[in-house]
Amino acid sequence: MVREVLTINVGQCGVQLGETIWRQYCHEHKIGKEGKMITKCTDKSFMCFFEETQAEQYVPRNIFIDLEPNVIDDVKASDYAAMYHPEFMISGKEDAANNFARGHYTVGKEKIEKFNDRLRKLVDQCNNVQGFVINHSVGGGTGSGLGALLLERIAVDYRKKSKLGFEVYPSPCISNCVVEPYNALLTTHWLLDHTEVSVVLDNEQIYEICQRWLDIRRPSYDNLNRLICKTISSMTASLRFEGELNVDLNEFQTNLVPFPRLHFMISSMAPISSPKKKETMNADLQTITEACFTPYNFFTKIADFDVEEDKYMAISVMYRGEIKPKEANAQVQWLKMNKKVTFVEWCPTGFKV
Repeated sequence: MVREVLTINVGQCGVQLGETIWRQYCHEHKIGKEGKMITKCTDKSFMCFFEETQAEQYVPRNIFIDLEPNVIDDVKASDYAAMYHPEFMISGKEDAANNFARGHYTVGKEKIEKFNDRLRKLVDQCNNVQGFVINHSVGGGTGSGLGALLLERIAVDYRKKSKLGFEVYPSPCISNCVVEPYNALLTTHWLLDHTEVSVVLDNEQIYEICQRWLDIRRPSYDNLNRLICKTISSMTASLRFEGELNVDLNEFQTNLVPFPRLHFMISSMAPISSPKKKETMNADLQTITEACFTPYNFFTKIADFDVEEDKYMAISVMYRGEIKPKEANAQVQWLKMNKKVTFVEWCPTGFKV
C-alpha cells in the first residue's frame, strides 16, 4: 500500500524551491512536462509523491502557497505548468512585506482557513498520509510567518504525522532585508515544537559551494535551488524507489533526533563538481564519503569547525546508485577508525546508513 507524502511550499523561496524539486523528481522518474510517463516503469514506489489520474497523467501531491501572486504566476507560465493541479496553487493579493507578524498575525491569518481547506482536500485524496514535507525560508515574511502558522495548524489537525521541514536560513553577509534575523528567530521558536525534523540550509554557504566547486562566480537563486533540490531528492529517494532499505519519514526522526526539540540537521553532499573538473576528479566511494564530512561541503556555514573538537550526535549517510550495504558499512568503519568523525560520549554508535 502506498503511504503518501505531501509537499507544501510556502512563500517565494518555498515556491521556487518546490518547482525545482518537482523538475528533479520528474527527471528521475522519467515523467514528461505534461505529467505523462515517457518510458513505462514497473517500480511504482514513486506514487507516494504523485497521484495518477484516469487520463494516465501523474499529478504531484503538492501545494503552492504565497501571499502575493507573482511567483506562483511564474510557475503557471513555466514549461511544467500543465503538470500541477491549478486548485493547489493559491496566492493572495498582498504580500507579508518581509515581516513575520504580517505573515503570522494579519495578512496570513486572514487567508489561513482557505489554505487549510485546500490542504484538507489534498489529504482527502490520499489513502494513508505518511507525513508532510515543508519547504520555506525563515528570513522573509510569508515563509516565516505563514509557514509557522501552517505548521501549527498541521500539528493540531494531523497530530501523529511526521513533518520534515527544509528551512533556508538567512546569512549575515548576504542579506536583502534588515529584519531577517528577527524573522528567523521567531520562526525557529515555532519550529522547535512543530516540526519533527528540520534541515537547516544556509544561503551564504551554498553560494560559496557554487563559487568553489562549480566555478559560478555570481550564482543565481536557480543555481542554489538546484543544489538544494539534489539534497532533498536524495533524502526522499529511499521513499520513491524500491530498495533494500526502504525508509519512511519516521525513520529520520527515530535515528537522528536524540531529544524532540533538538532536531535541526545539517546536510552535506558529495561529489559536487563542474563538467570541466568531472573528468579529472576521483569519485570512488572513500573519496566522496570523506568529502561529505569536510566543512566545505556542508550546506550550513560553521565558521570554526574542527574535526577533532566538534562532535556529532547522529549521522545518516545516504548513497545513491549501485552500492551494496557491505561497502557502505566498510566506509563507515573507515571514518571511525581514522577519526574523521567523533561522536558525543552518550551516543557512540550514531551512524545510520
